[in-house]
Amino acid sequence: MEFHAPFGVFIDIGDENVKGIIQIPDFLDSGAMTPEMYPEIGSLVGSVVVGYTEDDRNQVWLSVKPSVLQKSLVKLRVPVASQT
Repeated sequence: MEFHAPFGVFIDIGDENVKGIIQIPDFLDSGAMTPEMYPEIGSLVGSVVVGYTEDDRNQVWLSVKPSVLQKSLVKLRVPVASQT
């Protein structure tokens, strides 16, 4: 996490030309997000890409909503152990 803004937070995604952004509506499924609830600067943030800009802002839009994160989880097909 790089810095806070009134409309969300900016995330370092490892590309010097592109910034990740989590906007306020992309934090919670319900309820109000407040600035004191933002992750600390320098902390790691697990998120899902939900969009991007095609202009000179060079942004990747991210979400940390629990419902979005849950939908993005990959369900592994683990074989059942044989009982021989």
